[in-house]
Amino acid sequence: MTWTELTDGELHILSLSGDIDLQHSPKLRQLLQAKAAQRVALLLLDFTHVTYIDSSGLATLVEYYQKTRGHSGRLALAGLSNRVRSVFELVRLSEIFSIYTNVAEAKSALPLKS
Repeated sequence: MTWTELTDGELHILSLSGDIDLQHSPKLRQLLQAKAAQRVALLLLDFTHVTYIDSSGLATLVEYYQKTRGHSGRLALAGLSNRVRSVFELVRLSEIFSIYTNVAEAKSALPLKS
C-alpha cells in the first residue's frame, strides 16, 4: 500500500493505492493515528486505486473513527471499486462512513467551512 496526501482547506485527502491487508494495515494505522493526534476535522480517503481490503484494514478505519469522535472528526471514503464497496456493505460500515463515488463528489457534498 502506498499513499499521497493533499490538504484542501480543512479537508485532508489521503489517496491510497494497493491492498489494505494484514501486511499493510499497520502502515495505515500509523498514518491515521497521526491524523487523529492532529485532530483532523475532516479526512477523506480516496480508494480509487485500492484493490482489496480485509478485516484488519476495516478494523483500522473503525479505530480511527472511534478515536476522532471525541473531537467530532469525520471520515469519508471515495472511489471504492465494486469489490471493495461490497466488503463495506457486507459488514454494514457503509452505514457509518459517508461513501462517495469519487473525490469530486465528496468535495461538493462534504460540509466545509468557508
